[in-house]
Amino acid sequence: MLHQDAACLLFDEPTRGVDVGTKAEIYRLMGQAAAERRAVLFVSSYFRELLELCDTIAVMARGKIVAVRPAAEWTEHELLLAAMGTPDPQLATTSG
Repeated sequence: MLHQDAACLLFDEPTRGVDVGTKAEIYRLMGQAAAERRAVLFVSSYFRELLELCDTIAVMARGKIVAVRPAAEWTEHELLLAAMGTPDPQLATTSG
């Protein structure tokens, strides 16, 4: 249980370097917070983890948010391209 009454929780690379059991507990705590209707911001450089856990993924490149989409609309390859600053192909086709 997280001993905070915060409406928004930020997890920054919470599973880096931890064992499988601890990782599962972190995921459980994040899910519990979301079930309690708290905002959960999850920062990770592990794309598969983001795709499996998140509802929405926002990608930053060069200090700016470059794309925001539902997680189901991303692939690992697209996340990598966006993180490298490659223009979002979906945005290019809808705005051009």
